[in-house]
Amino acid sequence: MGRNILATAALAILPLVNAQQPGTLTPEVHPQLPTWKCTTSSGCVQQDTSVVLDWNYRWFHTASGTSCTTSSGLNRTLCPDEATCAQNCVVEGVDYTSSGIATSGSTLTMRQYVKGSNGQTNSVSPRAYLLGSDGNYVMLKLLGQELSFDVDLSTLPCGENAALYLGEMDRTGGRNPYNTGGANYGSGYCDAQCPVQTWNNGTLNTNGQGSCCNEMDILEANARANAFTPHPCANGSCDKGGCGFNPYNRGYTNYYGPGLTLDTSKPFTVITRFITNDGTTSGSLSQIQRVYVQNGKTIPSAAPGGDIISASACSSAASFGGLAGMGQALGRGMVLTFSIWNDASGYMNWLDAGSNGPCSDTEGNPTNILANYPDTHVVFSNIRWGDIGSTVNVPGGGVSSSSSSSTRPSSTTTTLRTSTRPVSTTTVTKITTTTSAASQATQTHWGQCGGQQWTGPTACAPPYACKTQNPWYAQCL
Repeated sequence: MGRNILATAALAILPLVNAQQPGTLTPEVHPQLPTWKCTTSSGCVQQDTSVVLDWNYRWFHTASGTSCTTSSGLNRTLCPDEATCAQNCVVEGVDYTSSGIATSGSTLTMRQYVKGSNGQTNSVSPRAYLLGSDGNYVMLKLLGQELSFDVDLSTLPCGENAALYLGEMDRTGGRNPYNTGGANYGSGYCDAQCPVQTWNNGTLNTNGQGSCCNEMDILEANARANAFTPHPCANGSCDKGGCGFNPYNRGYTNYYGPGLTLDTSKPFTVITRFITNDGTTSGSLSQIQRVYVQNGKTIPSAAPGGDIISASACSSAASFGGLAGMGQALGRGMVLTFSIWNDASGYMNWLDAGSNGPCSDTEGNPTNILANYPDTHVVFSNIRWGDIGSTVNVPGGGVSSSSSSSTRPSSTTTTLRTSTRPVSTTTVTKITTTTSAASQATQTHWGQCGGQQWTGPTACAPPYACKTQNPWYAQCL
């Protein structure tokens, strides 16, 4: 009888050592972050969603508490291969507050720096994903749809990057017999920079393979500069530079920043529309359109024809599938990712310095950020996705002429990323504008020319004609 009791006790702890099971020292409690899925016919329905911290930010250790990682990476004695590592090591839950993540209602706050119990300030650079109630990632299918959210970037100086983006990760996080936590523990990260990680799609990466996948950067920003950029992939390689839209880089230097047309000293709403050639959710992605709302008003676009990335503007990415390839990934479904980070090597100059922003080439040094902006953080809230025109009420459709004093447009250029990333309501607030967008005599190719509540140009520049895509949107084609 005594032997049977001992055997039962041994079996009770066996899961801790026979697979990459979750540990028990720190419970994994996901911060709740309700989001909304919307349609033009039925409005917005709240989703039971939360956020989960990335797998690579966690403690891996043996059942006795010995770390499975060293200062140089994974302990190869404990983890020479996947099966052995799974036997020896468990993955632990995390304290989200000390990891720089907090939620309240539909608001997510992410901090660059957190003060530890010893009084020392740590740079935590959290990265997290939108998780469903089933323990898998929420797969946003945004082809022919739109995504909107509110953001406060007011405390982010030069060199910081608050990012909200999509990656074509596996919905389970690569869950397998050796990694039973999967998405529930934030595994499976990939992006178009093809990072070489210790784990690739939840599996121990013993051959140095890059974790490549389609990436759509909805927002990469601080208070001084921003960009949105598609990064399609094909045949195991990706368009790492992307064909992005950065207002400053396009010549609209007085558009984005504290006190400017889009005033980053205050919160604003970001709407990104993925418009297809036939207005359906199965057509070919023809353009990505950006709209901003602030203080209940549609903010004029930086570019006269609208802040748009067109298929022709991404012709340099043809070998990676171009904008159409990006659209195919959006149609299959992508994982929503949130992060805040800075860059000790390049100081984020690719985003906010030189031709890309007003920052000097040394302002983004993390040492400078820590000394002068230790409270730097980003606030994302009210995340909504669904039919175009369904997530936020924007009379005028959002494509409008710029009122910025800088009028020098430039041709599409590559936004090159040279380094990798290391109290709200429970119902959707419809934002109604009180001023309409400025009209033009004619609309340009791919521009909006009609739809419910549209007050802009309805005639298209020759030889294009205005064609209705849905009740909310007509386009010059």
